[in-house]
Amino acid sequence: MSGGIVELRVHGVSGASPDQVLDLRQIAQVAGDRSGGFYRARPHGSDDNGPRGVTLEAYRWGDLPSGTVARTLALVFLLPFMLANLAIWMRPANPGSGTVVKSLCRVLALTLTALYVLAITGVTLDLIASKCMTSARCLAGRSWLSWLLGQPVGLRLAVLALVPAAAIGLIWRLSNRPGRTFEAFQAPEKAVSDHPLGAVGQWDAEPLVGRLRSIHVAAAFATLDLTLLAARVATGASAVTVVLAVVTGAVLVACVALLCTPPIIDRAETDRRLDRVTRTLRTIAIILTIVVLTHVLASTAPWHERGGLPGYDAIMTWLFVAQTTLLAALGVVLLWRRDRRRDVTPLFGLGALVIAATAVSLGVAYSAELVHRVADFLDRDLPTGEGIANVSPRAYTWAIYGFFRAVLITLIVAGLIILISRRGRFRAATAIVARDYPDPPPQTEPRLRQVRQAIARARFTEKLVPLAVTYGCLAGLGTATTTIGLLGLFPSAAIERYAGVPADLITIFIAFGSWLIAAIILILIIAGVFAYRSVPFRRHVGVLWDLATFWPRAAHPFAPPCYAERAVPELTRRIRYLVSQGNAVLLTGHSHGSVLLAATVLQLPPEVGSRVALLTHGSPLRRLYGQIFPAYVDDAALWEIGGRIGWRWVNLWRDTDAIGGWTFSPHRPGERATVEGPPAAVDRRLRDPVDVVTPPSDSVPPPIQGHCPDESDESFAAAARELVRRLGGPVDPPATAT
Repeated sequence: MSGGIVELRVHGVSGASPDQVLDLRQIAQVAGDRSGGFYRARPHGSDDNGPRGVTLEAYRWGDLPSGTVARTLALVFLLPFMLANLAIWMRPANPGSGTVVKSLCRVLALTLTALYVLAITGVTLDLIASKCMTSARCLAGRSWLSWLLGQPVGLRLAVLALVPAAAIGLIWRLSNRPGRTFEAFQAPEKAVSDHPLGAVGQWDAEPLVGRLRSIHVAAAFATLDLTLLAARVATGASAVTVVLAVVTGAVLVACVALLCTPPIIDRAETDRRLDRVTRTLRTIAIILTIVVLTHVLASTAPWHERGGLPGYDAIMTWLFVAQTTLLAALGVVLLWRRDRRRDVTPLFGLGALVIAATAVSLGVAYSAELVHRVADFLDRDLPTGEGIANVSPRAYTWAIYGFFRAVLITLIVAGLIILISRRGRFRAATAIVARDYPDPPPQTEPRLRQVRQAIARARFTEKLVPLAVTYGCLAGLGTATTTIGLLGLFPSAAIERYAGVPADLITIFIAFGSWLIAAIILILIIAGVFAYRSVPFRRHVGVLWDLATFWPRAAHPFAPPCYAERAVPELTRRIRYLVSQGNAVLLTGHSHGSVLLAATVLQLPPEVGSRVALLTHGSPLRRLYGQIFPAYVDDAALWEIGGRIGWRWVNLWRDTDAIGGWTFSPHRPGERATVEGPPAAVDRRLRDPVDVVTPPSDSVPPPIQGHCPDESDESFAAAARELVRRLGGPVDPPATAT
């Protein structure tokens, strides 16, 4: 249709079907594909097509960040990479700290890649090649390992080193494939907005991801080489070994140096000179690995054949030292460069540190658990004290202890925050309910209690800020304690000696921590499966997943791909097309859909923005994104969005919503807005539920909507009619869709 109004609806993280978004039964796809497509009611169908002169259309993007179940399960194990990538986008709004924070976040992300390689190396080269191969009881009944028994140590190491090499190749391939999915969805050639939020989906991230990918692959192979060379040096370094070690060190230094020069690595996609440099570095690292494997295989010098892989424990511990140092440096920079104005520093300025420390902590926990589980499997029924697990690297034991300690203290702090804040939250909820439902009948008291509880629970979102900072700091401290392994001490012995806590109790804590990590991994896997089987479950899990994968891969190339690289340009293209056909467009976005639309509006040229209106509901723009990503969602971005569409913007919010909220002013009906000018008319608070009295036509009172979409709500319909009128469309009340 042309010359009318198109209401383009964008769903939130629930992954709603097109017919649910449109509230219609008979729909047809009019553009896009199965992963991300645009839908309308079928022509001549029995469903009403919305208000007279208004065509309903839905954009479904729910499959873009998820994909297949197998892919989601694979990404569960790459969760530390995703969090590391998220940290770089959480940097403070202060532009003076951008370069340093970017560099620190990228080097931290590189240490996670090294940790990934060292974990697999710990299983193959330390546990199997150096420990199990020297134990007849470990090899008994394991024909898949016993064939290497009696073979030279160099041959065993060279053969089993192919496993981590293959793991590097696998993750390299997995990270390379998703980016090609979005090549057909390039952003407009000319940027419209100078605000950083407008760059999301605007820039072609593949060149940057390609450079990062080459650097990380080079560092991964160099880490494998370093592990093998350290074992070779333990019995005397030949000239060849020294030369190879120097070249390996040079590759690692080059990787770090490239990541510490954001102006070079972030340069435009048209400048391909650095691409050749990073690809050359990657090629050198691969060739070097082949040479190192050949050297290990051909070397005739004797090897240490008992007690584990020489040098492995030290390499792991020094990696944790590096991570601790980087986290400390990041914290100093964030605190030093934070905005010191009162009440304007989200997460105390430590957002990037919190998420980076969490990524490192989770990566360390994954690695330690992998090594310990394999060690337990190899030990089988060996007597206590004689198994491989008893000689596992000290750093891993400290890591498990630190992770368990961080989780335990955070849970205690969370319980205290819940108890301490409970009275204040319920006091505020009681005041809100009293204003919304004056003089309620006595029989409504149970329902009023439920409403107060819903509001009180929703207000706990603000209490998550100190909780997140607490866990981030404890996770960083847990990483720091792994460095005690340099002293040759295990947690049980050290704590008993210096704190007087019985060693057996600490051993129990460590065992429980190991099972806790295993339980967390299992829960994440189950969550990935059920996210496809239960829409309500996906609505809760998807909040964190879609929030993280909304941002391009700017720190870690092995993180999940950014769906905004397709969704935002695709929405922009569709809106421009609709306007070019003579239509005006009403954009309606629920939850995360409002974030996609905010980035989209910043990419619309003025002639298109003048024909666009925006209706958001359950929007986390201010409440979550403004707190977590202050450099990208701030007052300047929100004001520019409103200005580009002539302030034809209505934002609906509820007190019972734990995710969405107000954008400019939290005022309620009858109260004065806290801002002046056009933004004062944007936010409109909805009473939820609409009433606490059971209507004559029903047997139960109206439901508490919380974060549910508003499309079927009369307030939503009224706001849509108002915006349609402001776009020059019809003002007739809409017909009820059947």
